[in-house]
Amino acid sequence: MTNVDPQELAKFSELAHRWWDTESEFRPLHQINPLRLDWIDQHAKLKGTRVLDVGCGGGILSDSMALRGASVLGIDLASKPLKVAQLHALEAGTENVTYREVAAEALAAEAPASFDTVTCMEMLEHVPDPSSIVQACATLVKPGGWVFFSTINRNAKAFLFAIVGAEHVLQLLPKGTHEYARFIRPSKLAQWCRNAGLELTDTRGMEYNPLTKRYWFSGDTSVNYLIACRRPA
Repeated sequence: MTNVDPQELAKFSELAHRWWDTESEFRPLHQINPLRLDWIDQHAKLKGTRVLDVGCGGGILSDSMALRGASVLGIDLASKPLKVAQLHALEAGTENVTYREVAAEALAAEAPASFDTVTCMEMLEHVPDPSSIVQACATLVKPGGWVFFSTINRNAKAFLFAIVGAEHVLQLLPKGTHEYARFIRPSKLAQWCRNAGLELTDTRGMEYNPLTKRYWFSGDTSVNYLIACRRPA
């Protein structure tokens, strides 16, 4: 069984043509991308490395990592967003980025320890078995390499901010983008990382001010958060 929810694929496929519209439903991804890109690059030093972006969607992060000098493979199971990502790379002339429709687990079986860095951002909360994705990412990265995750905490504040606030009040995201039952506590994600043989090195919270429309990193992981891990050499 593939670790995928057909409803989730359909949800993002319907919006695929709007992925690179910075004023569309994907505006938050465009706004947070410079933050997360710099954070990844500070740790992993992307230039000249081989990078895998798991759950790449329309390629916002994949494309930007390639522009930093990495050789990037973006993978997803939603074919429409992948085609949008490929088209954007052609139109923008972005070199060293390719896309493939394949499950992380299948690629892990096919090409273990093949990447210097693996990213999996805003994806774990959309799959039936996120721990399986974490294990696949750990298998795919080379010894000494980096793995980055970002997702949403599971608590009352996260429900209020990420669903009620972001989807219904501020309408930053389409209604139904997230399901509270799939949110993941940092302690749970950290446990999955350790079980997969990864060492945690950094955790960051991400906050948003709806008045200034500004995102920033902080020590507050109560809603959105990111985790950086390394596979021991």
